[in-house]
Amino acid sequence: MSQSHQQPALSKCPGCAEPPAAGDLFCGVCGFDLSAVPARPGDRPTMAITVPPAASGSEAVRWPAAAETDSSDVPAPVHRPSDLPGTDSGGRPLAEQEQEQVQEPGAAAGQGAAVGPGPEPVGGPEPSAVPVRHDDRAVPGGAEHSGDFALAAPDPRTAEHAAAAAAAPAAGGKVCVACRSGRVDPDGYCENCGHAQPRERDHMEQELGSVAAVSDRGLRHHRNEDSFAVSSTALPDGSPAVVAIVCDGVSSASRPDEASAAAANAANESLLESLPRGTHPQQAMHEAIVAASEAVNALAQEPAGAMEHDAHRHQNAPACTLVGAVMAGELLIVGWVGDSRVYWVPEDRSRPTARLTEDDSWAAQMVAAGLMNEAEAYADERAHAITGWLGADAYELEPHTAAFKPDRPGLVVVCTDGLWNYAESAEEMAAAVPADAQEHPLRGAQVLVGHALDGGGHDNVTVALLPFAVRPQGAGSACETV
Repeated sequence: MSQSHQQPALSKCPGCAEPPAAGDLFCGVCGFDLSAVPARPGDRPTMAITVPPAASGSEAVRWPAAAETDSSDVPAPVHRPSDLPGTDSGGRPLAEQEQEQVQEPGAAAGQGAAVGPGPEPVGGPEPSAVPVRHDDRAVPGGAEHSGDFALAAPDPRTAEHAAAAAAAPAAGGKVCVACRSGRVDPDGYCENCGHAQPRERDHMEQELGSVAAVSDRGLRHHRNEDSFAVSSTALPDGSPAVVAIVCDGVSSASRPDEASAAAANAANESLLESLPRGTHPQQAMHEAIVAASEAVNALAQEPAGAMEHDAHRHQNAPACTLVGAVMAGELLIVGWVGDSRVYWVPEDRSRPTARLTEDDSWAAQMVAAGLMNEAEAYADERAHAITGWLGADAYELEPHTAAFKPDRPGLVVVCTDGLWNYAESAEEMAAAVPADAQEHPLRGAQVLVGHALDGGGHDNVTVALLPFAVRPQGAGSACETV
């Protein structure tokens, strides 16, 4: 049933502060509803919290004295209960009690004590290496403080996954970078979580003396189809020769990544073999391009039975472009097939820059024939259709080579169209090259790759930088064709 509560007597109206008449439900002055005033809560006595008397035969708890403080602003040191001397309510020293919690008397070394009274249930998990702690302090005699709370069960980050990571290399497989436990199949996917593993060629860097190269997959492609090779050797007279080869796989062809790698390696090996024999660098470059072409052509020669899986594969042979530069003596030799380029950036940026190659492309043909100017040709959607490449389905091989004799120090930029699409003219390329690239070619190559990625990274990006150091010989053009 419902219950009514007695209205408390008010000394004054909450609305106008006038004393109300006895028994009034509304104020006679302002009309305030006196029944809306909440009743005063009942009084609750304060209960004293007392310390239970000490057990017979034991002393009372002795608390340590508080740390003395002075008038300085330095706060008093903070102590934990186990750091201070004293006894518990049973009269036992606190340090002794803590030691009993860590390890039961008679327990074997390295085994943790059971948490809580009672035996371990039959079939339950084995006790952990250390008991459960809640104060984030290292167990006496254990490892250093790790910042983590110890767990009763093995930590999966260190137990299960560490064991799996240690077992996988022994079995000769790779461990997934995502779950750290599954093995990676030959296709590059984790057998446990299915995560695709990063390929080794997604980002490559190499620095060799005065030459450096960087290659990156970019932001749109699912793999890196570019490749490069940098090396150095000596001419018969003992002077150094530096080599940089950059190749760009043709995406519309099959296995373009294999084609670019085969071409770069073959051209580099050919140059390292012919230059020490005394072959003229320009002739050596020509022979290197021929060797690279043969290496790419060999990829189209499938073994017997391979065509059963892809009847049209022979119509889409592996293909790539190639561009290279050789610094030998006072000469700079460039060679190319396709639309990858070489730029000359003088150390003195007030001097003119130059592009040292001509593209094997539809746009270049239109400009050379006088049918379009360069701006119109490269604005056409057919601009980047290449007319020369390395591959079994190329119409004919036409290696281009040129020799230059720079009259001042500068930087040779060897790159694929993944870079020069974002710095097409020689002036734009010079502006993108950092000022200290001459002294730090690897850092300069990294900056140029970043320039392409910041611009959109629509294609694979590869660039090699070769600083060309000569003694200034007076005024003249940036480079003279031999």
